[in-house]
Amino acid sequence: MAYVVTENCIRCKYTDCVEVCPVDCFYAGENFLVINPDECIDCGVCEPECPAEAIVPDSDGNAAAWLEINTKYAALWPNMTRKIAPMPDADEWNNKLGKADMLSPEPHKD
Repeated sequence: MAYVVTENCIRCKYTDCVEVCPVDCFYAGENFLVINPDECIDCGVCEPECPAEAIVPDSDGNAAAWLEINTKYAALWPNMTRKIAPMPDADEWNNKLGKADMLSPEPHKD
C-alpha cells in the first residue's frame, strides 16, 4: 500500500507533508504535489500533516484515479524535499470541489 495525493491539493500545494517524508517520495508540479507510489513506504506520517487533508491511502475508495495521476506525474516532475510557501491563494481554494480540471501538467519551478 502507498499514499496518494488527491484533488484537494490542487491550487493549494501545501508542503507540510514533504517536510516529514522520510524517503523523499514527493514530486512537485506547478499547482499540485504527487507521491511516487513505488517509493512510498506506507509510513503514513504525511497524511496528518496535510492542511488540506488531500493525502489518503491508495486503498481509499476515492484514490483509484489519483493513484494513476500520482504515478504519471512522479515520473515527470522534480522531486520536492523541502517545505516551500503554498500557492498564494491556497486558503481560498482549500476544500473547494471540482478542481481536477485545474491540475497543471507543468513541473514546479523554483
